Amino acid sequence: MIISRTPFRVSFFGGGTDYNGWFADHNGAVLATTIDKYCYISCRYLPPFFEHKSRIIYSKMEHVGKSIDEIDHPSVREVLRFLKVHEGIEIHHDGDLPARTGLGSSSSFTVGLLNSLYALKGQMVTKERLAREAIHVEQDMIKENVGCQDQTLAAYGGFNLIEFGGTNHLRVQPLTVPAAKLNLLQDHLMLFFTGFSRKASTIAKTQIKNIPQKKAELARMHEMVHEAVEVLNGNDILKFGRLLDESWKLKRTLSDKISSSHIDHLYSKAIAAGAVGGKLLGAGGGGFVLLFAEPSKQNKIRAKLKGFLEVPFKFENLGSQIIFYQPDSGLIK
Repeated sequence: MIISRTPFRVSFFGGGTDYNGWFADHNGAVLATTIDKYCYISCRYLPPFFEHKSRIIYSKMEHVGKSIDEIDHPSVREVLRFLKVHEGIEIHHDGDLPARTGLGSSSSFTVGLLNSLYALKGQMVTKERLAREAIHVEQDMIKENVGCQDQTLAAYGGFNLIEFGGTNHLRVQPLTVPAAKLNLLQDHLMLFFTGFSRKASTIAKTQIKNIPQKKAELARMHEMVHEAVEVLNGNDILKFGRLLDESWKLKRTLSDKISSSHIDHLYSKAIAAGAVGGKLLGAGGGGFVLLFAEPSKQNKIRAKLKGFLEVPFKFENLGSQIIFYQPDSGLIK
């Protein structure tokens, strides 16, 4: 029996520059962190005493016969195919937060599943390998419209500047900022659930299609990554919030599917109540809204957004981990 724990992420700046359609010809980078909300995956070889060969449990339960092709869950199906797992297997997923809500949960699942199955095979692989293989599974095998930041963050964990494209592709640089400054930033952040989820790949498809017409906007969003790092090394933390506001306004122009009147209304209420800035996390369309506000103003914001669920969180820096390992008991596979 193997259990992996893989974090979700909060992306601050540079989202959209991690798509192949952008960094193939331009510099890409994101500034993002993983948080203490996780995807848990347990797996074990399933003894051959059942009518089904394998069992996969997530938001539904799949009983699978002999062929991997019978599996509905795309990530499970393609990861098993990629790792050439032919034995009967049981996979069980639990998450701290809902899927499809802008926190990179799909990639956390893929990274966590790869990590778990490698451990089941008796192998411990590097974080870089987990990230690159998860990107391959999602982009090349499942054919999802996804970038490269979510898989990388889920694998590595931590508060990172990640570069994409050219000789620096997938270069992960942990942010060298004093712990006190990161704590100050964390104290200025609030996370609210909009109340509905969406399929990121569908929204990202339109954003990727619009890349040739949005070069100036994406170039500016890339610049903001490095500006934000400078802010964190400076003395005015409120600049980070103002930069988030500018970034969100730019991001909204990348596709008409990113925001909605519902999200715009929530954001406007938060700004009116004292928030300096914020953004919708992920590809857009729904999920979680991140807000930046001085601690003294956060209760007023909570009062204005009392119909929305707030989720407290902390930064984390471990990435995908095997948290339980029980060697093969000798059962027939």
